[in-house]
Amino acid sequence: MDFGLVLQTDPPASRVISLMKRAERNGFTHGWTFDSAVLWQEPFVIYSQILANTTTLKVGPMVTNPGTRTWEVTASTFATLNDMFGNRTVCGIGRGDSAMRVAGRKPNTLARLGEAIEVIRDLAEGREAEVEGQRMRLPWIRDGRLPVWMAAYGPKALALTGRKADGFILQLADPFLTEWMVKAVRNAAAEAGRDPDSVTICVAAPAYVGDDLAHAREQCRWFGGMVGNHVADLVSRYGEHSGMVPEALTEYIKGREGYDYSHHGRAGNPSTDFVPDEIVDRFCLLGPPEAHIGKLRALRDLGVDQFAVYDMHDAQETTIDAYGAEIIPALGD
Repeated sequence: MDFGLVLQTDPPASRVISLMKRAERNGFTHGWTFDSAVLWQEPFVIYSQILANTTTLKVGPMVTNPGTRTWEVTASTFATLNDMFGNRTVCGIGRGDSAMRVAGRKPNTLARLGEAIEVIRDLAEGREAEVEGQRMRLPWIRDGRLPVWMAAYGPKALALTGRKADGFILQLADPFLTEWMVKAVRNAAAEAGRDPDSVTICVAAPAYVGDDLAHAREQCRWFGGMVGNHVADLVSRYGEHSGMVPEALTEYIKGREGYDYSHHGRAGNPSTDFVPDEIVDRFCLLGPPEAHIGKLRALRDLGVDQFAVYDMHDAQETTIDAYGAEIIPALGD
């Protein structure tokens, strides 16, 4: 199993770079960041410095979207980093939650997202693609490689992931829901004539190592609120008891009363008071190292290839170090 570190690009950028260097020293293979231009600093500028200050760490957004940058600009940015540092980027992409809504726009449609996945990958790898009716190619690319991993929850998004994406990003660590969603992605891949095992599975969730569970829950409760944004979209689209989405995912948002993006992804987010302890425990990894190891082994048995640690809480360094000292060695391949 591989391990990634997920951070917001809060200033100063030097701290983001320092934490990513620390992660590589501790055995992490991937460095991910949020991508929302209004809320945080521009990640692609920071990626250049992360790559320059690490040796093998791969970097990318968790996640970008097809709406905030034109597709040829996104592809060229990834390709430039790859040309400079040797194909060490991954494009995590989704419909766009905070990035689009904070800017007063709606998240992208799945049709647009599916088209963008193919176009961005083709352009970044040096192939010709069509953007808004215009055929184009980036002529300077040589031996480019850009895996595109899609974030998804709902049935249509999971099916699109299986048909078109190189990887699947699931932003929660509940084994029951992981099993359900991984199966949906792999079935869609098989139906599309792809090898289901060729789709990389990445589970991303907060991890907090320590014995004070009450404190860990409060530091990670924000995550249930973030996931709740996507769940609310699913409920509005499919209905609360449609059978299209597991009630294990939808039941907890009944007490949700809106969301303030100014606290998005941060400990102490007041918009997440509705999230019960049970959901925090199910969606996150909390407790002493052996608790993390046990849950990660269960996720690995379900086909998870990478666990990406959301490290937005008051124990960033100690979590990275605990993973490097005890957890990664127990799970690493």
